[in-house]
Amino acid sequence: MFAQAVLATLNDPRGWGATDGVTFSRTAADDASIRVVLASPVTTDRLCAPLQTESLYSCGSSASGTAVLNFHRWVSGAADFGDDVATYRQYLVNHEVGHVLGHGHESCPAPGAVAPVMVQQTITTEGCLPNGWPSP
Repeated sequence: MFAQAVLATLNDPRGWGATDGVTFSRTAADDASIRVVLASPVTTDRLCAPLQTESLYSCGSSASGTAVLNFHRWVSGAADFGDDVATYRQYLVNHEVGHVLGHGHESCPAPGAVAPVMVQQTITTEGCLPNGWPSP
C-alpha cells in the first residue's frame, strides 16, 4: 500500500512531472535514482543525520537520492492539515522528494494563499492553505 500511494502521488499530473518533467517507477535495482523510505522515528533520525529530525520530522537529500518519511507523520499527519491525513501524505512525499530533486524550502507568499509544496508545512503553513502538490 505504501509503495502504491507513493507512486500514485509522484506520477499524479499535479506532481513533479508537471514542473520538473520527471516520471517515477518502482524498481528493485540497486542503482535506483531515487529511494523513498518509510521509517520509524528513531530510524528516520539515524538515516537523516546530521539533520536533527527529533523523531518528529522527515528528510530528503539530493546527495543521497533518498527521501526518508517518518512513520509517525505518515500515520498521524500534521496540525495544519487537521484530519486530512491523505493530503498530508501527498505533501510529505512531494516535499521530501522535492529536496531529492534539488528544491529548497520556500515561504508562504501571502496569508490565505495556497502553500507552495516546499513550505515546511509539517511545522506550519505560515498562514497559507495546506497543499500537497507542486502544481495544484
